[in-house]
Amino acid sequence: MSLGDRIREKRKAKRMTLQQLGDVFGITRSSVSEWESGSTRPDQAKLVRLADALDTTVEFLLENSNSKTTLLPDSKAHNKPTLDDRNVAGTDKPAGKLPVISWVQAGEWGEKLNAKDLRDINLERITSPYPGDFVLRVVGESMYNPGGDVSFRDGDFISVDTTKEAAHKKLVVVMRRGETVPTFKQYLVESDGSVLLHALNPSWPNKYLPFDEHCRVIGVVTGQWREH
Repeated sequence: MSLGDRIREKRKAKRMTLQQLGDVFGITRSSVSEWESGSTRPDQAKLVRLADALDTTVEFLLENSNSKTTLLPDSKAHNKPTLDDRNVAGTDKPAGKLPVISWVQAGEWGEKLNAKDLRDINLERITSPYPGDFVLRVVGESMYNPGGDVSFRDGDFISVDTTKEAAHKKLVVVMRRGETVPTFKQYLVESDGSVLLHALNPSWPNKYLPFDEHCRVIGVVTGQWREH
């Protein structure tokens, strides 16, 4: 079954017309028809939204489709961050005592909160082996990947540098429109220039989220550790 066949199958299962699906993307019914016929293909950012609109997954849509639009594989060689993503390289900030802030406070960074504010607020401070502006405790299991080289468990500490720029395969904290707290994901830049936020957990239901103009990078993760 081709990618177009799977799109058509899921669209009809939801009793959606071509135009109704097109309205999700602001495109014409003929554009959706071209996807289903195979004459054109949605890019990766659209694939993520398409899977959401059709109540399915990107993996299902691409399964055995021979699609030229492919997601980065889940192999360690492709998805593991480079050493610079994990250690102190690329930053001149010293390691030491860093404030531990909440995810809500992290979402306010750059708008309602900055480094000076952190110095004035009475916050827990812990010794960080990595440099950064603050420390977060990981919540949830979207980045838990026990079979991979990099894995983050609920309760792990991560240090975040708000001055480093996001780049391909970096681990980032991102605020997305409509959400009250930021998300922690891997930043993937595709060949067409689009960006996806990748959950390292291979069993996570929404492994890929689109990164668009409404998303804001809070900072880049410089290190990880846990209490024993």
